Amino acid sequence: MTATEVGRRRAPKIRSGGASRDRFNAVLLGVVAALVALVIAVGITSVVLALTDHNPYDTLKAMVDYGVKPDQLATTVNAATTYYLSAIAVAVAFRMNLFNIGVDGQYQLAAIVAAAFGGQYALPNGLHQVAIILVAMAVGSAWAGIIGVLKVTRGVSEVISSIMLNFIATAIIAYLILPKHFGVQRGNDLTTKPIGSSGQVGGISLIPGSDTQVYGLVFLAVVVGVGFQLLVSRTRFGFDLRATGRSTSAAQASGVNVKRMVVVTMLISGAVAGLVNMPVLLGEAHNYSLSTPSGIGFTGIAIALLGRNNPIGIVFAALLWGFLDTSSNILQITSVPSSVVSITEGVVVLSAVVAYELVRRYALARQQRRVGRELAQQAPAEVAS
Repeated sequence: MTATEVGRRRAPKIRSGGASRDRFNAVLLGVVAALVALVIAVGITSVVLALTDHNPYDTLKAMVDYGVKPDQLATTVNAATTYYLSAIAVAVAFRMNLFNIGVDGQYQLAAIVAAAFGGQYALPNGLHQVAIILVAMAVGSAWAGIIGVLKVTRGVSEVISSIMLNFIATAIIAYLILPKHFGVQRGNDLTTKPIGSSGQVGGISLIPGSDTQVYGLVFLAVVVGVGFQLLVSRTRFGFDLRATGRSTSAAQASGVNVKRMVVVTMLISGAVAGLVNMPVLLGEAHNYSLSTPSGIGFTGIAIALLGRNNPIGIVFAALLWGFLDTSSNILQITSVPSSVVSITEGVVVLSAVVAYELVRRYALARQQRRVGRELAQQAPAEVAS
């Protein structure tokens, strides 16, 4: 018997069904962890409500009853669309083990430049919308690219540089919105010139019985999610990205240009961040103003963590966040502080982080026990042969 034959006979056989079963169990455990986190969050919120002399059952029931109305469901989907894009921008960097806290500055700077471009130039319908979106992606990508360049050339932490660039972006926006540049005085507000009808994207009556339309660019969010999944799981770049995120030294030893990967990843993350305000800009506001929502980038961090940087998981996390934000409007009528929703959102994220870690450890121990049993079953057969 040759050494090769001996090696073949002693090599443990890996069951293909075991790998599939492990993937299914991982998904199932992830769902269970998310549900456990939600239950814990509801429980803690109920305690807070009870301590502040509010009936937990009545309050939560009022939020659910209000949130499931057709108009409110449409509002939830609209909010979830922007949250989803923000979370995907964060998740792209997370997969590389990079912490892009600058999404907020990237999408706001991209929004004002894209709005100014869209209001300044008139292009044919179709081309106008695409041009505005591309401008937003270019600005967001360029602003995030600074973070990547500083990291690979000067060793500056992306956390510090992205936070600092948020402040710089705010100052630049305040400068650009002045009437002598791109701003137009409208009462007490400053806005850019309105985007013409050729640059607008109409809404869709997606929710039956709702007078509120869903942003037409909700399908752009779907495309971004699918593209992200294909990029990460089906391309060489995605493999290098995941490998670098897990071990920089190992990826570099295998021939991956880590510095290039850092810069390209930040460029992609920034390009997605540039899209965050596009559903609102092209579907509803049609200009950038001082009242344009801020803070969506930071919300995206929480949603990406809750969704485990997975595009499907982020969908449910974004919808949950949008539902909580929408249903919180009823609290103003019931005299319950709206900060209760903020408590729920914060506890959901903290609970999810803990639950996911416990699930990860349980799945790892379970897999090790299964492999140990299979090796123990094969050992007698090898000895007999």
